[in-house]
Amino acid sequence: MSSIGTGYDLSASTFSPDGRVFQVEYAMKAVENSSTAIGIRCKDGVVFGVEKLVLSKLYEEGSNKRIFNIDRHVGMAVAGLLADARSLSEVAREEASNFRSNYGHDIPLKVDGSMRLEHKRMNKHLCGVLYVMFFLTVSKQHLADRVAMYVHAYTLYSAVRPFGCSFILGSHDEDDGPQLYMVDPSGIAYMKEMTCRELVKEVAKIIYIVHDEVKDKAFELELSWVGEVTKGRHELVPKDIKEEAEKYAKESLEEEDDSDEDNM
Repeated sequence: MSSIGTGYDLSASTFSPDGRVFQVEYAMKAVENSSTAIGIRCKDGVVFGVEKLVLSKLYEEGSNKRIFNIDRHVGMAVAGLLADARSLSEVAREEASNFRSNYGHDIPLKVDGSMRLEHKRMNKHLCGVLYVMFFLTVSKQHLADRVAMYVHAYTLYSAVRPFGCSFILGSHDEDDGPQLYMVDPSGIAYMKEMTCRELVKEVAKIIYIVHDEVKDKAFELELSWVGEVTKGRHELVPKDIKEEAEKYAKESLEEEDDSDEDNM
């Protein structure tokens, strides 16, 4: 790729003759070379799962987390460069904090949801003109777009480089239920008819299936969720449920291996 992009990959603000921005493609390579991060939306919440590679025996268990609490109702799972992800998690936290300071409630991930919420809460207190001004302001303030615009800005100027990470934002509220957004192109699967408790096992299973014991390093499984089971708060999955999910994932993996051997 470097030979093809020679001369056109020195700046994120430069297009190649065939319309490519090589700096952005290089940033995506950092994501592709990272461990797996999964976000799945179900009927009563969102479940996150991350394959956190253990790069050194000196690492303490639970360090260098790839799942972040952004707000009490918002979680974030990341893949790619961890330092970049930490920086973006702080940006997201600041956006959520500023929104609560200005408007007095949790920042939404979904524009339509914020419109309904503000109309219900504010139409009794504001006259027509003031309500329209407030409505237009809030409708632009949902978290996914705000952070996405920040990430996009780092692809426009030669003085900065693109962020080398992708991230998934998930939340749950009474008005809109579970919501899931990803910033940066990637694949997402969701299972609407399952519960969070059922989905935790499936997420663990996916992580164990995609992990290659021969090629990849050892890893720790991180799991979090937000939904009815947590009363709308983003929390790490309790240890006993996590251990049960890991046991299910390992047993499922063994069954698949046995099935493959029988077919041979």
